[in-house]
Amino acid sequence: MKSEAGDVIATCGSALRSLARAFAEPHAEPVLLFVEGSAGLGKSHLLHGLAALPEAPDVVRLWWRCGADGGQQVEDGLWGKPTLLLVDDVQRAGEDELRRLRRVLERLEPGSAAVVSYRPEELPVPGLPLGGPETTYPFRLSVLRVRLAPWDEERVRQTAAEVLGESGCTAEAVGTLHERTGGVPRVVVDLLAMLRERRPACTGTAAEVAAAGVPARLAELVLNRTYALSPAHRPLVWAAAVLDGPAARDELIAVSGLGAVPGSDALLRALESAALAELGEGRYGFAVPLAAAAVRDAVPGPVRQDLHRRAAAVLRRRQPVAWAAVAGHHRAAGEDRGWLRAVEKAAESAAASGRHQQAITLLERTLATPGIPPQARARLAPLLARNAVTGLRSDQTVEVLEQIVRDADLPPAVRGELRLDLGLMLCNQMGRFTEGWRVLEIAAAELREVRSVLAARAMAALVTPYWPGPSLDVHRAWLIKAVAAADDSGDEAMRTAVLANHVGLAMSWADPEAWDLVKRLPVKSTDPACARQAARGLCNAADSAVWLGFYGRVDGLLAEGRELAARSGAPYTEHSASGTRLLQEWWTGQWLGLANRCEDFVTATADMPFIASDAYVVRGLLAVAQGDWGEARSWLSQRGTFGTEYLPVPLGATAAGAVIRLTLARQEVTAAAEHARAAWEVVAEKGVWPWAAELAPWAVEALARAGDTDAAHALVRDFSQGLGDGDAPAARAALVWSRAVLAETEALAQGRRSGLLAAAESYRKAAASYAELPRPYSRALTVEGAVRCVLAADTGDATDTTGDSGPGAASEDTAASTGPAADPAATTSAITELESCAQDFTDLGALWDATRARALLRTRQPARKGRPPGRPSHTDQLSPREAEVAQLASSGLTNREIAATLHLSPRTVEQHIAGAMRKTGALSRRDLAHRL
Repeated sequence: MKSEAGDVIATCGSALRSLARAFAEPHAEPVLLFVEGSAGLGKSHLLHGLAALPEAPDVVRLWWRCGADGGQQVEDGLWGKPTLLLVDDVQRAGEDELRRLRRVLERLEPGSAAVVSYRPEELPVPGLPLGGPETTYPFRLSVLRVRLAPWDEERVRQTAAEVLGESGCTAEAVGTLHERTGGVPRVVVDLLAMLRERRPACTGTAAEVAAAGVPARLAELVLNRTYALSPAHRPLVWAAAVLDGPAARDELIAVSGLGAVPGSDALLRALESAALAELGEGRYGFAVPLAAAAVRDAVPGPVRQDLHRRAAAVLRRRQPVAWAAVAGHHRAAGEDRGWLRAVEKAAESAAASGRHQQAITLLERTLATPGIPPQARARLAPLLARNAVTGLRSDQTVEVLEQIVRDADLPPAVRGELRLDLGLMLCNQMGRFTEGWRVLEIAAAELREVRSVLAARAMAALVTPYWPGPSLDVHRAWLIKAVAAADDSGDEAMRTAVLANHVGLAMSWADPEAWDLVKRLPVKSTDPACARQAARGLCNAADSAVWLGFYGRVDGLLAEGRELAARSGAPYTEHSASGTRLLQEWWTGQWLGLANRCEDFVTATADMPFIASDAYVVRGLLAVAQGDWGEARSWLSQRGTFGTEYLPVPLGATAAGAVIRLTLARQEVTAAAEHARAAWEVVAEKGVWPWAAELAPWAVEALARAGDTDAAHALVRDFSQGLGDGDAPAARAALVWSRAVLAETEALAQGRRSGLLAAAESYRKAAASYAELPRPYSRALTVEGAVRCVLAADTGDATDTTGDSGPGAASEDTAASTGPAADPAATTSAITELESCAQDFTDLGALWDATRARALLRTRQPARKGRPPGRPSHTDQLSPREAEVAQLASSGLTNREIAATLHLSPRTVEQHIAGAMRKTGALSRRDLAHRL
């Protein structure tokens, strides 16, 4: 651990320079340095550090520990040569010892110095460390003073990182450590030692810091000071411990139960004994906030309850009222009714100011308490549910609500409202769609039966199409019911909620009226409830625009939706908008730093992984393009946080397409086809065909390469019929791509050059569509497909591209023998396109794709003129092929996967890896990644 003494010494600046001059010059004036600091700030560490300084090796060091040896060895010590006198804890010295110390200081020789440390709060005479009027300083003596200060939060963070490691050194933990310890170094170090020994290991939450307890050294110090007071004065310190924060004199006196005069006297005695400190103008409390717990625990139970009862009354008079603190005091006083009322007010206040997570935590903890009366549960549970749906839920919220809705004593309207919010949480925030849908259906029926306006909200939730299972027609039927219920309710916020979900439904299947619905959202409403629903509608529209391919409209929708969500207090909507932004950046080629942004979002929502599902999938897609296939599968499977079968349909289809692509690249064609059938069934059951765009090309390839061309044709036909005339640019481009894949596969199987050239034209048409969106990665993949078909049609130099980014299998043995003769100009143009395509992949950061394109390019480029016959020599450096193989190997691909990408045999790949390891000195494939 970094030296605490070194830290303290570094803060003394000019005073230490004066000490150094005293020792450097034999006739320099002696120096007296006072070091002032309350308990635990590091005075003794400073003295030990000064004693160890190497700048003055010939200086005699003498220690004077006040109250212990009385400085006798100093008076008997050596004089007449440069001396450094180190006096520790002068506040402990009695009058006789102070008199001897003053005499010694007056006799300091030139070239000598004395450092005197003390606790200012324990001096017999405040501000006079050497005593009263008898203290005089010789004219030739330089007298300096240094006041030690607590650590700032950054210094606490550094020490916490050294003790707990980075995993336990979260901003939350560091902030709590700094606040509770007051930054006092000794307390920080002691508390960190307690956390280090904690089992299970500290994960860096504020709750863990709070539960660690009070370090023994601090507890003994504050209790000794408290019980040094007379029994008549102690209640005022107890009052400060119960209030647990800076308090005014009158508040302390009121809580203590002492009268005005005895209370004022008690406060003076507490300040004199350093049991309490003045923390600000007219505010008093403990210098180290953590000390309050030690004192509070030592107060007898009945007395402590009375103190809490009076504290609740005092805090009610503050403005604004800290209702959560009032609730805590009522509960500690045993006043359950006052506790529950204060909890309700605290939750309402937090929700009104957008502090939903604070409200959720308080309500969860309260409702989980056994024995809460039914009436109180009926009031508090809806508050919890509303905050959880608007804010960010926790698993405990779901557990609490599931228990409460089973309570037979709940009024039907309350039960229906709770069930509605529970269903929304299960679907939107936890991904438990099947269960959540069933809960919402029951809630809709219950609320309609009691004629609640919330019936429309439950029906509107069933309009949302993203969940697997119910078809588009089912959602449309619920929309009719929801619109009617909202109109009957006369509630504008309810109408807006239904409209927001209508926007999402209409845009999902490219309804021509969808954009008109977006314009109807009341974005200028001054009603926070309406504004929250309008924000959700805008973010729904932005998400749908991403899936449809209207990337130019996404930025405006997201900006307006997020601003409105922040203004109206809708953090869940803000988080969902962040996921949409990541998808937008992936498809539009904004890949620089995208992996880090995905990982940061996942970290920020670690306790709510379903909210980060967009980030997981985008991170997985990046890993596929970069050739990091092990990481790709991990991210695409949500790293085990929840089942991928629970993903929203468009996201699940996208992840499935990427997994199918990986499986094909590994030559596991049968498994890829099975995965394609299962994933396509989910999309077909839903009937929202634009969502098939990221799945269709890869599913068609898997089925066609597996020999199931009938299923591949049926898939393309269903995709085309499902899209109809809908305005869905991304899906239309994907449909053309799918047709190109099918045409290429069939042409290769049947040996038809004309079919390959037709497939190439389809690929180019898809590439042109992607260029307009724009989607640079998809455009590059389809350009590569077009080139692959042209080169496969060239009978003079066909290449097997099986296992590549497309289905081609056009080797010299299987190249088509029917159709028009090869066109050299077309082949040359295709090679130029491939060069550009490889560069596009490189610019994006798609290592795997770039390597694959360059490998195909190398088989088609003529040897450079002037090169001598035979292979070039690469004795000391990696050859181009070794470099490609090594890059793919270091990213985690197996030899077989590398062979499929580069059109090599696994044996050749093995030889290239061995050569790369020999030339780089790598000891393993993992080491090869570092060497590269």
